Amino acid sequence: MTTIAFVEDDEILRENFSELLRAEGFSVVPFSTADEVLPSIKGSMPDLALLDVGLGQDADAGFGLCLELRKLSQTLPIIFFTSHSSDIDKISGLRMGADDYVTKDASLDYLVVRIKALLRRIEVRCSGAARPRNLVRKGDLSLDLDELRASWKGIPLALTLTQFWMVHALAEHVGHVRTHDQLMRAASIRVEPNTVAAHVKNIRQLFLQADPGFSCIVTERGVGYRWVTVRAASATG
Repeated sequence: MTTIAFVEDDEILRENFSELLRAEGFSVVPFSTADEVLPSIKGSMPDLALLDVGLGQDADAGFGLCLELRKLSQTLPIIFFTSHSSDIDKISGLRMGADDYVTKDASLDYLVVRIKALLRRIEVRCSGAARPRNLVRKGDLSLDLDELRASWKGIPLALTLTQFWMVHALAEHVGHVRTHDQLMRAASIRVEPNTVAAHVKNIRQLFLQADPGFSCIVTERGVGYRWVTVRAASATG
């Protein structure tokens, strides 16, 4: 059974998510502070660490804990599960050595998918086993549907799960318009249209960080968005 070290200072959230994760088949060891974690796990490393960023009065305690855990093990899977949702926090978490970053507005199903995808990726990496990949390639875009990872021109993109499935929905049929409702269904979320627009804005920013000339997501005002080829994108101005 996979053991998860779950670090969360909110008692209600800690207890609720611990029980929910146990119901999904995981063994959960809960912690309320960063100081509790290291002495406990040095003798028995968990299979995965799930960390909040803010712990108690320290708004960044989770980042420091991530650094300490990474010193103990370069291979321990680490996921931030936190209400800190800014791009700066996400980038900081990944730079600290985390493998993934999930915000607390995600459902339990999203979190479990992320956990299982990360564990599967680590297992394949450690075993060295070769197996067919479930890949989608659209020009310079590559989507790994097994590991839920995306790259553009070979550069990894730090897409959230919601963003990943939105990109998949857009790129699956090049040139077709995807409405806000279609993008919500693809990502299994129900939000306001302006929230979808915010997701698309963040997606564009991630692509632009990898490629300043990126222009493959075109806004169709009042309708939605479409994925176009580079040439078509250039033609639209």
